[in-house]
Amino acid sequence: MRISVIGTGYVGLVVGTCFADMGNDVYCIDTNENRINDLKNGIMPIYEPGLDSLVIKNYNGGRLHFSTDIKDGLAGAEFIFIAVGTPPMEDGSADLQHVLAVAKQIGQNINNYKVIIDKSTVPVGTADKVREEIQKELDKRSVNIDFDVVSNPEFLKEGDAVNDFMKPDRVIIGADSDKAKDMMVNLYSVFFRQHPRCICMDVRSAEVTKYAANSMLATKISFMNEMSNFCEKVGADIENVRMGIGSDQRIGYSFIYPGIGYGGSCFPKDVKAIIKTSRENDYQMRLLESVEDVNNDQKSILANKIINYFDLHDESLQGKKIGLWGLSFKPETDDMREAPSIVIIEKLIKAGALIHAHDPKAIVEAKMRLGQYEDKIRYFEKPYDALEGCDVMALLTEWHLYRQPDFKKIKNLLIRPVVFDGRNQYSSAYLRENGFEYFGIGRK
Repeated sequence: MRISVIGTGYVGLVVGTCFADMGNDVYCIDTNENRINDLKNGIMPIYEPGLDSLVIKNYNGGRLHFSTDIKDGLAGAEFIFIAVGTPPMEDGSADLQHVLAVAKQIGQNINNYKVIIDKSTVPVGTADKVREEIQKELDKRSVNIDFDVVSNPEFLKEGDAVNDFMKPDRVIIGADSDKAKDMMVNLYSVFFRQHPRCICMDVRSAEVTKYAANSMLATKISFMNEMSNFCEKVGADIENVRMGIGSDQRIGYSFIYPGIGYGGSCFPKDVKAIIKTSRENDYQMRLLESVEDVNNDQKSILANKIINYFDLHDESLQGKKIGLWGLSFKPETDDMREAPSIVIIEKLIKAGALIHAHDPKAIVEAKMRLGQYEDKIRYFEKPYDALEGCDVMALLTEWHLYRQPDFKKIKNLLIRPVVFDGRNQYSSAYLRENGFEYFGIGRK
């Protein structure tokens, strides 16, 4: 089948590449000429495990094409995926200008029936706006061309996106016509030959499903962070509590890990957007407003612990070196959008600290996002080098290479053996038995 994917960011590139790997003829379209040229040369705009080899394989195999020409890219396509960015605006709503600009171009260029798919995360009612924009352009051309707009939200985890797409636990299809629904089910059938997992529904329900899913997961994270703060107040250990409640099958262990807050491109944006949409429809999402407030506060928890540590020792943070492991908002990605590390670093620097940081993939991104602090931050290629001569260390992202470090070596590298564990990865008992001071999240 011939597929066009407009937008070669995180979602668009994964979608296009995975469909191409199933034998489809896929055209990925983007206005960014430098990005398109890089992709043709095997240079990825993002880090995502396994994606680069798939892109190169399918591009060299002639199944995956990259172009800036939308007219050429849409020619002959049966499916058109809209996968451009929908960044949050200041009021929390999703910015649809790029989505609607693409819809306008589609209306200007299609010549026969197409299924147009909203793959970008968009608020309720966006499919209607896309349909109206396309129809407006068709009317200007005085042509009568049938088309359908489908909502097909993505549920890709950064760091495991290729596997998520190839082996989906469900595919949500929001369609108002049987023709579009059947075509979409057939398109995805190759990914689950044994157990069909397409869930078909109306368009608006599909649009809500994406926001509801991410809001539920964000709620679980903020709930556990609330409980971790409560545990510190009453002398309990959140890790024991986590095991106790996770064993309840109605709750489970997923997304009940306390830490320094959620970040990335999905949870923060989607929670803000659904709160804003609810207000526009005369409803207040009180629970999700609290989820967002808790998360914003949680991002400062670890920085506050470090500042308080030095205050208790009657020391200023001025000139103190803090060794940080991890900058990305989660492991297996270089994404630092809404990353807790940004809040933590900014707060420590404002208190007078100097930062020594390591991350396996996010250093380039960190230099861009924290460029105003370049004289206060040093980046290191090796994790232990980032700790040498530092007053204390802090773990911000639970990359695998940080999980079982050589603590004897760390003890010799640090000026004082103090570990601030923002992800509760380390054994507090082991570290204290070996002469460390340990500060986790909600730990005894």
